[in-house]
Amino acid sequence: MTRLEAEHAIVRELEPNERLIWSGVPRQGIALRSCDLLLIPFSLVWAGFAIFWETGVIRAGAPLLFPLAGIPFVGMGLYMIFGRFLVDANMRASAAYGLTDRRVIIVSGVMTRSVKSLQLKTISDMTLDERSDGSGTITFGPSMPIARWTAGTGWPGATNYAGPAFDMISRARDVHKSIQDAQDAR
Repeated sequence: MTRLEAEHAIVRELEPNERLIWSGVPRQGIALRSCDLLLIPFSLVWAGFAIFWETGVIRAGAPLLFPLAGIPFVGMGLYMIFGRFLVDANMRASAAYGLTDRRVIIVSGVMTRSVKSLQLKTISDMTLDERSDGSGTITFGPSMPIARWTAGTGWPGATNYAGPAFDMISRARDVHKSIQDAQDAR
C-alpha cells in the first residue's frame, strides 16, 4: 500500500469534523527484526533436522506412518525459514495507519478488512521502539513481554500477545511526538 492509498483508507474512517493529522504505512517488503537473531538459526536447525529425519525414514523404507508423521515438521521448518517473512510482508502491505485529532486508526487485513480505533484520551501506555535510521514501532497499551519477540514473525496467533501498533514506520519519534501533542490538545 502506498502512502496515498493509506491516506484514502484512513480518510474513509473519519467521523464528521474529525481532522487527519498524520497517515502512513509500515515499511514494505521483506524485513528482518531483532527476534530473527534467534529465530533464523532455530528455524535452520529445526528444518534441517526435520528434512534429515524425513529423508532417512523414506530411504530406510519405514512404514508409511513415519514419513507422513514427518511432513508437518518439514512444513513448519520451511514456514519458519521462508513463509513467515512472506506472511509478515503481506500483512504490512495491507496496513494503513492514521492519527487524527481524536483517535489513532489502524486499518489492516489480508483477507478481510479490519479497523482498530483507539481514542486518544484512553491511550495510557505508549511505547516507542526506535531504530538508528529513525524508523520504529509505536505500541499502544500494555503488552506481554513475549510480544517483542513474536510481533511481526508471521506466526499464527502472535498478534494476540501484542498491543495495537504503528509497526515499522518511518520517522517514528516525530509520529510519537505528534500523538503526544494530540493527546495534550484533548
